[in-house]
Parts: sequence; structure tokens; C-alpha cells
Amino acid sequence: MCGIVGYIGYREAYPIVIKGLKRLEYRGYDSAGVMLYDGENLKVCKTKGKVSDLEERASKEMTINGSIGIGHTRWATHGVPNDVNSHPHLSNSGDLAIVHNGIIENYAPLKAELIKRGYVFHSDTDTEVLVNLIEEVQKKDNLKLGKAVQVALNQVVGAYAIAVFDKKNPNEIVAARLGSPLAIGVGEGEFFIASDASPFIEYTANAIYLEDGEMANIRLHKQMKVRKIKDDSLVNPTIQELQMNLEQIEKGGYDHFMLKEIYEQPSVIKDTYRGRLHANEGLIQMAGVEDNLEKFLNAERIIIVACGTSWHAGLVAEYVFEEFARIPVEVEYASEFRYRNPIINSKDIVIAISQSGETADTMAAIKLAKENGAFVFGVCNVVGSSISRETHAGAYTHAGPEIGVASTKAFTTQITVLTMIALRLAKAKGTLSNSVFHSYLQELEIIPDKVKEALETNDRAKEIAAVFKDAPNCLYLGRGYNFPVALEGALKLKEISYIHAEGYPAAEMKHGPIALIDEHMPVVVIAPKQGHYDKIVSNIQEIKSRSGKIIAVVTKGDTQVRELADYVIEIPETSDALSPLITTIPLQLLSYHIAVMRGCNVDQPRNLAKSVTVE
Repeated sequence: MCGIVGYIGYREAYPIVIKGLKRLEYRGYDSAGVMLYDGENLKVCKTKGKVSDLEERASKEMTINGSIGIGHTRWATHGVPNDVNSHPHLSNSGDLAIVHNGIIENYAPLKAELIKRGYVFHSDTDTEVLVNLIEEVQKKDNLKLGKAVQVALNQVVGAYAIAVFDKKNPNEIVAARLGSPLAIGVGEGEFFIASDASPFIEYTANAIYLEDGEMANIRLHKQMKVRKIKDDSLVNPTIQELQMNLEQIEKGGYDHFMLKEIYEQPSVIKDTYRGRLHANEGLIQMAGVEDNLEKFLNAERIIIVACGTSWHAGLVAEYVFEEFARIPVEVEYASEFRYRNPIINSKDIVIAISQSGETADTMAAIKLAKENGAFVFGVCNVVGSSISRETHAGAYTHAGPEIGVASTKAFTTQITVLTMIALRLAKAKGTLSNSVFHSYLQELEIIPDKVKEALETNDRAKEIAAVFKDAPNCLYLGRGYNFPVALEGALKLKEISYIHAEGYPAAEMKHGPIALIDEHMPVVVIAPKQGHYDKIVSNIQEIKSRSGKIIAVVTKGDTQVRELADYVIEIPETSDALSPLITTIPLQLLSYHIAVMRGCNVDQPRNLAKSVTVE
């Protein structure tokens, strides 16, 4: 959500900032802006719309030279998306410029006080309040920028990542974070600032990730200083070597990042279990689990907290953990968990799932669980992310950068990690026989090949998409392990095509949703041979008798459902517990093709953000 890019060094800043903003477009945004300093003038250009709109406007309205710059893509919180509310924002004097991700919760009383002191506001944003607060502190106490930022931030309540520039001291950018990620690229005689490392990976492999409550004075020709915002104490930051490369974040010949990421699933599932799954030896080795095995084995309950697609992966894990390891599991929306005064004790294990590792509600749930004595285990994709640092232990999914806002490979790699944990616990507890345990390992090892085979349904999904692209509603049904897949399939369709869709357990259809079914209602039914096959056949017959249009995902060779369904997509057979890794593939492809045919922005759906770092 929102994106920050900054540069200070010897190169021209504008092309670096613009390219960086384009790299951050996946995060979701509705406006963009840039500030440049050319050694004499502070120049700002901003606009509602895309980075391409910003480029066009900048080419007409400003000179684009200067070796210091900050840029921003905004996802509206305070104030509608328009040119005025876009970032960067200037202070009343015009000397300070700021870009800001997050929310200042106490902006209203601060704004009222600043108005009393003569400040004038031009936007509806909390960010303009913050930049003027910094200026007021600076003037009132005659402070340099870094100290003024530190004092001001101790007066605000909320979440933020900021970069601030002062043209009176033009060899410095001050950056700070609390609850919203910020990375600093360290080069030779130059520094880069960004919401993640993707904007600067071609310039430097060295990055510092600011921790919550830290700020950095980034100065030309001087050593960068990192301090605690609360007490101004110095911090010795750790420089990390970046693992991603340019190739990972380019489209690689695909029309959209989402399609590329759908097709990456065979390889990233393999990357996720590589070095962990040893099928021939009958072993699963995951350091985060092995180091804390006794805690897992003594757990009275597992609580899974997550949001969106990660919550759906958690629902699959609930079935897997309870069947394999016989441990009670509860799956909670992180946003609700943090506010309902949950009962947590020291024998609970909380598993927090997040693709980005920065999800604000999940972070808050982690802190609540830790305060109540629970052991917290993180499952995320981004190395060095906040969740990976805040949890007691964890496991990375190794999916690589996921640029498309609608998660695809995140879902399957999260399920892969969670399934391996459940299998490891089942082995340790003896809740699965050796033969069954070995059969699951062997089947999981060949899942990438079966996912690859499932991807061959692409043309069939495209044909069906052409039939239903104009449907106003859609129903998704699944049972058992594939009930969460129905939820995820419906979410994908909603997210990227803007068609209203709902997922249900198939047996619940007759408790309400059946009223919606008529000859115009497409119903996607996940009906693999394994699992509750006979029951779901009965549900399909109920739909058929009411003239619903049935799109069935079935195991290759199925005949019974084929006779009832209007459209069939065949997938390879696998075990019931591992079937979500296969059944989700045609649903991803179906949503993708419908969205493309409807002319939707597949990679950047309206109103959505990739990493939700505010409540």
C-alpha cells in the first residue's frame, strides 16, 4: 500500500525515482508524484492517476534535472484521490517536502493546533499535517531537520514510513518508519530509499531495513546515522545482501505479472520444499520447527491468524493439521482477533501468515499473542520483513517476488509450507502410520508436475471465460479441503474482474444460496474424485434441477459429474489433503481470462493494495 522511492547521490534522480515508482505499482495506488532538487530549486509535480500520467505531466511542467529526489504512489486514506491530495506535500514555507505511507491517527487535533498558529492547509491529508508539524518544531526550537523529525514523530499516533527533505540543508534526506516498511539501498557515494528493495536492485545489492521506531539521517559524503525515534539513541544497523534479481520482477514475456506468477507455481512449490522435503529418506526438516519441536508437540491449540488469501491458506491448514497431527486449530481473521479480547495462553501456538510480512492487522495480532505468552510462528514470503522479525520462529515460502496484487503463488506455497509442518508434527506424534506418512511425502514431491499438468487447462479456462465474462454474479462450491479453495476462487474473481462472487461449502447451498440459482447463474463446483465425491454429486444435481450453469473442476477420467455439468475442467488426481494445490489452478486461470476479456487492470485492480500496512 502506497510506495516510496528516494535517491540522493551523483546520478540524475528523476529516472531512478520514476523507474522505482513503476516497480512499486504492484502495491496498488491512485495517484503519483515526484520532488526534485537541482541544487537551487525544489520542484514538485503530482497527479491523480498512474505513473505514466505523472511522466507526461512532468515533461510539460518541470525541468527534470537534479541529483536528489523523492517520489510516491498514493493509496487514498485521508482525502479522495486527486492532484492536491497526492504526495509529495510541502510545508507552508515551501522548504520541506515529505512523502508518507500510513495513517496519522491524531492528525485532527494536531491540525487544529497548527491552524491556530497560522498554518494554512491545502489538502485533506494527514500527511500535510505531519510536514507542517515538523516545520513548526523546527522553527520553534531552532532544530536541524533530523532532530525536528524525531521530536515531531514523538507527538504523533499512528503508522508511517516517511522521507523528508529540507532545501535549507540540501545534502540530506531523513527517513523513518513505524509499522510501514522502508528499505535503504547503500551504494558507493549514493543512497536509495524505497518501500521495498525492488526499485534499487540494479544499483546496489546492499540494503538496510529500518526497524519499527527507527529513523535514518541519510547524508551525502557522510556516514548514515540510524537512531531510535523514541529516545534519539544511536543504532548499529545491519546491512543485508539482497537475494532478488531483476529477472524475478520482470514479466518475462507474459502479458501480465499475474499470469507469469500462475505459471511459476510448479517451480516455486519445488523451491518451497527444496532442502526441507526428503521423500526417499522419509524426512521433513524445517529449522524453525525442529528448533521448537517440543513447543509444537505440547501445544494444546494452534491459532492461525491471517487476512485475505492467506486466511484461505490457513483454512486449508486447519483441515491438514487436525487430520494429520490431531491438534485443535482455530483460524481467525487477524483484524477481528486483535479486537475481540481473545483467550490466549502459554500453551497456544499462533501461526501468522502473510505474503508480504508487513500486514498491519497480522502484525498487531502477533504482538497481542506475544503479550499473552503464546509462541508465535510466522509464515511469509519476504525475507527481512516485519513479521519475520517479530515472530519467535518461522518459515519462508520462497515464492520469489509476487507483483500481481491478487495472490496466486503465495497461496500454493503457503499451503505447501503448512502441509510440511503438519506432516512433521504427525511424524513426531505418531498420528500417521509410516506408510501413510511416506505416501504423502512422495505425493507432495510430485505435486509440481501435477500443477504443471493442471496449467494445461489454460485454453479450456479461456473458452469458458468467454462464455461467462459478462455474468453479474457467480457461486463457488467445494467440500472439505476444497471449501477454502471455493472461497479463494470467488475472491480471485471479485478482485480482478469485479464480478460479484461468493464461495460456500457445497452442503450450505440449500441453506440460502440456492435461492439465487437460475439459468443465468454460473456455479463453479470443485469436485475431485477424492474426498466427498458422492455428496458433491448430489449438490450438483440440485443445481442442475434448477437450471444453474455448472462449471465443474473434476479429476481426469470422471464420467459422473461430466454428465451433469455444462462445462468441465479436468485436473490430475492427487490425495484429498493435497488437492487444493491442484484445484486452485484452473480457478486462477478462469478469473484471469475473465478479467482480461472485461478489460480490467489484472495486475493492479481498482481500490486494492498488495501490502495492507494500515488498518
